[in-house]
Amino acid sequence: MKKRKFLTVQIMAVICVLAAGAILVCWLLNSIFLEKYYVFQKKADMVESFRVISDASGDSQLESDEFEIVFDNICANGNISCLVLTTDGKVVRSSSADDSQMMQEMIQTILSLNQQEVLQTQEDYQLLSTTDVRLNSEYLVLIGSLENGELIIMRTALESIRKSAALSNRLLLMVGLITIAVSMVIGALMAQRITKPIVQLTDISKKMVDLNFEANVVFGVWKREQILRFGFLRRQRHMPSVNGDENISGNEIDQLGDHMNRLSEALEQTISELKSANVSLQQDIEKKTQIDEMRKEFLSNVSHELKTPLALIQGYAEGLQECINDDEESRNFYCDVIIDEAGKMNRMVKKLLTLNQLEFGNDQVSIERFDITELVIGIANASRILMEKQGITLEMDTPSAVYVWGDEFKLEEVVTNYLSNAINHCEGEKRIRIFYTQKENLLRVSVFNTGKPIPEEDIDQIWDKFYKVDKARTREYGGSGIGLSIVKAIMDAHGQQCGVINREDGVEFWMELSTK
Repeated sequence: MKKRKFLTVQIMAVICVLAAGAILVCWLLNSIFLEKYYVFQKKADMVESFRVISDASGDSQLESDEFEIVFDNICANGNISCLVLTTDGKVVRSSSADDSQMMQEMIQTILSLNQQEVLQTQEDYQLLSTTDVRLNSEYLVLIGSLENGELIIMRTALESIRKSAALSNRLLLMVGLITIAVSMVIGALMAQRITKPIVQLTDISKKMVDLNFEANVVFGVWKREQILRFGFLRRQRHMPSVNGDENISGNEIDQLGDHMNRLSEALEQTISELKSANVSLQQDIEKKTQIDEMRKEFLSNVSHELKTPLALIQGYAEGLQECINDDEESRNFYCDVIIDEAGKMNRMVKKLLTLNQLEFGNDQVSIERFDITELVIGIANASRILMEKQGITLEMDTPSAVYVWGDEFKLEEVVTNYLSNAINHCEGEKRIRIFYTQKENLLRVSVFNTGKPIPEEDIDQIWDKFYKVDKARTREYGGSGIGLSIVKAIMDAHGQQCGVINREDGVEFWMELSTK
């Protein structure tokens, strides 16, 4: 606000100084040249009047009634006292009704030779400047000879000219003071009109420095339709222009404000794009960091998982090579251990390859309609001998035929992993139950086993690669911690959900498939 007032005062001061300077120059010119110009013009008027009267005398019109009107106009309009005399002293024309009085004044003027100054001399007239001592007044006097030989004496007072010049200067001074006052008011209004948008632009530029692009310049000098049009453009500020330029009319400040608005929009959009790009870049960096961590973790887990079977294979192979036991039963045992550990390694590598193909999208999902019950029964029959060996009871709570959409071979891996986990972790009543739950267009396939629940802090992590809740038990049945990761990858590829629920007497793993 202080800056605005300072700029307003500056503009007002400039306008007032210009107005006062112009008035002062005019006053000085009047004081120096106005009186001289009046005298110069009065000389020309007296000479011109003399020529008119002289021409009339040459045409013998001097004493006519028509010229009497012309003569009176010359004397009255020019403020000239005029007397025309014959050679014998008879009055022919007089500007005064009292010829004798006029005669005396003119004779007295002529006799004041010591107070006269010759200004101009021609063949037929002489122009003088004389001073009336009695009245202390200065006059212009023209004494001449007309074409018909008659004498003419013309006189005009210079004092009236001086008074007119002084009056003109006083009037100019009064007008100047009024003009300065009016200039101050007009200057204040103009300054406010100019500084208001400038201050607004300054405030907006400050906000733009702080990356605040919400404020816009509001124009008060446009026509109503332009304001409405501008408001429409503001509402459509994020829509591209048809021709790239709205052609906003107005003065230079209006155009600057419009350009400032466009600059604000462009900067806001650019910064928004930069922020989006920055967020995307940050996400890419975080994703890369996460991938690097996953790669390190993966290599560490793979090394850890392969270290034990490789050590066993190496140890038993060295034992066979050194013939530690010569009997056939010991050699067969060594060979069985080597074959078993190699088989575990082979299965883990296959699972890793499968998981890698699923995660990177190299293994495409083939969606088709098939009977899920037939698939579940086939997997259950394949594992029945193992369940009977461990004393596990299998309950099948499934309809005879239920058709779903999915990749039958990949979903077979899901059910196999669920059933394998259930068998390996089945305790207590040693009961496994497979059942369905219909949810609108989705079928939930659940595999439940009695036993210990999964700790709550481990539920979200069991889907991660190589994560094991009970590492000792997992190692006991040859688990690698990859099975549930494969399940999650397969269900993600199908765009469906999977999960786990802790029940009172066991754990339920489930997956959802589309029926339509």
